[in-house]
Amino acid sequence: MKEPLLYLCHRIPFPPNKGDKITTYNILKFLSRYFDIHLGCFVDDAFDKQYQQDVAQFCASCHIMPLSRRYSQIKGLTALLTGQPITVPFYARAHMQTWVDQTIAKYAIRKAFLYSGCMAQYVMKHQENLHTVMHFADIDSDKWRQYADKTQGIMQAVYQREHRTLAVYEQAVAAAFQVSCFVTQTETDTFKAMLPTAVRSKIHPLENGLDSAFFSPEADCHLGESYSLESENYIVFTGAMDYWANEDAVIWFCREVWPKVRAAEPNAKVYLVGSSPGPKVTALNNQPGVVVTGRVEDVRPYLKYAKAAIAPMQIARGVQNKMLEAMAMAKPVVVSSLTIEGMEDYPTSQLKVADSPDVISQWLLNKLNQPHIVASESRNWIEQHFSWEAKLRPLLDYLDSPSLATQYDPATQRHEGLRGDGTNTNPPGCAVKEAQEL
Repeated sequence: MKEPLLYLCHRIPFPPNKGDKITTYNILKFLSRYFDIHLGCFVDDAFDKQYQQDVAQFCASCHIMPLSRRYSQIKGLTALLTGQPITVPFYARAHMQTWVDQTIAKYAIRKAFLYSGCMAQYVMKHQENLHTVMHFADIDSDKWRQYADKTQGIMQAVYQREHRTLAVYEQAVAAAFQVSCFVTQTETDTFKAMLPTAVRSKIHPLENGLDSAFFSPEADCHLGESYSLESENYIVFTGAMDYWANEDAVIWFCREVWPKVRAAEPNAKVYLVGSSPGPKVTALNNQPGVVVTGRVEDVRPYLKYAKAAIAPMQIARGVQNKMLEAMAMAKPVVVSSLTIEGMEDYPTSQLKVADSPDVISQWLLNKLNQPHIVASESRNWIEQHFSWEAKLRPLLDYLDSPSLATQYDPATQRHEGLRGDGTNTNPPGCAVKEAQEL
């Protein structure tokens, strides 16, 4: 019998196909080796409901709730009357609170791990009896400041308000919880500077890793869509397109950089690969050489046959998984200075940092006009520095359970996770308890 642990996250941690879900899935796998996990989370995409059993197998119990974004937006507006950040009521659900309260009591839970600041509201009243670790991942309040800087009118005022109120909320959570984490040392240090001296010792990094066996140029992968990737001369961007920072990045790239590339290389293409593209991204299909794929079966073929990958983020906090995945696939990558923020001693032979459209376009043309380059230095660096096992080991200390680290010998364990065909290789686990609510 393992010690019980409450695990709350704002989105179902499967499939690992976007930044936060890659992190929460790997943390769930890691923690399930040491704790009996009691997971509470939301499903905000109907497509993901099919994966509830994939999550449940790692858990002693689950409470997975559908989340209507329209209803959440209405709830979020109530924050304008209460002084809260909109993010908090957006994710507030009475059924989730009841489940948390009952689960803590039923299983005598004394430790909790939470991903995303919005989930802190569910354990605030239990703080006297819980050792709680919050993984903020990024400083979300600063993202809203960046959004405000890029808009005008009423929405600028709304985003500025969210920046201010969320910053206050984040600081209150950090003061109340035993440990708070961020994905880079830079984010950690930036957040510490926002806090009173007495709270700063509670703030620590918890960096992302990468499954370099899955994201490997040698791994078997299947192209599930009818594109002729092997015969095309193209570059690629990967990322969920309903995330504003990704939408903003590809729109900027197609406006500022791609026309320069296309003028010099008329047959070149750029694949924008990711689920849920909105009207602005979909409209990029009308631009010569731009292919917006929507959701794909497997992102790896798009990386495998590309001449280069791009991550021209204009709004960013923390390490970008899209960059790490491309490096693991031994692809040359060009990134903005924001994308690389917080990383040190990275290889530079096939990783270009640039913000100028002219510099980016010339670098991409150089790759498009050459045979495929194998970025071995980048691949080796990922293998050496970004294993999930190494990156998540500090979490046991943060959860006040350092002795558990000696109970697992990674050398005796087989690789866990997804095979190249998307099939889960882990054994079946508990049944899912699903709530029916907006």
